[in-house]
Amino acid sequence: MTTTGRQRPRRPFVHILKALALALATLLIAAVLAFLVDAHTTYSAELEPVQAVAADPAVDIAWTHGDVVMTPTGPANSTGLVFLAGAKVDPLAYADTLSGVVDAGTTVVIVRPILNFAILEFRPLSTFTDLAPGVTDWYVGGHSLGGVKACQYATDPGVRGLVLLGSYCAGDLSEQAVPVLSVSGSDDGLSTPAKIDASRADLPADARFVEIEGANHASFGDYGPQPGDGTASIDDQRMRARLTTALDDFLAAP
Repeated sequence: MTTTGRQRPRRPFVHILKALALALATLLIAAVLAFLVDAHTTYSAELEPVQAVAADPAVDIAWTHGDVVMTPTGPANSTGLVFLAGAKVDPLAYADTLSGVVDAGTTVVIVRPILNFAILEFRPLSTFTDLAPGVTDWYVGGHSLGGVKACQYATDPGVRGLVLLGSYCAGDLSEQAVPVLSVSGSDDGLSTPAKIDASRADLPADARFVEIEGANHASFGDYGPQPGDGTASIDDQRMRARLTTALDDFLAAP
């Protein structure tokens, strides 16, 4: 006599779940790859301003893929500025813009954040200050998204001050004792004058605000136009001079 066993019931939901899991994993991998590709598609530094800094006898410039270090060749003071690049902007794009303060004796370290987005930066501030061991008085700053991260570094008790270029803090620093300089552009279409004005409440009451007439968001670096930005009516030479004056006055303050 032959007996047959029971057939095991099919489990269609298991197959459906497996298919969904595979599809989700594929989408996740595709999204991560797309983000990585986008993160490494940066706003390149314009060549002529970088060449101008390299030819400046008052500035010694050295760079790797990650950092740009500019030191004065003449008399140097004890002041340094760690500056974080804006989202997807090559740090070399800020070399000429910030070289004016180097002429005055200040060391500048321009940082390429992790994956070119400052919000992903997790390294301690010492990672960058160690690049210029002769400097004792450090300021932090940044452009756009780089400034948002600089606000977080500004809470370090060893930081002398915070510099925001076309940027503002995502958190409240109003109770912090750190001096703050906020430099903005009148024609900035991203960090608009209205946004900068609204940011005052998050900064100490004695924070300095300087608006450069005719400057847009991209005026703070040499990397070309940026989607959503306004139209600048100030040339690079005047922009650099106005910014240098604002920075020198702030960095030289007791």
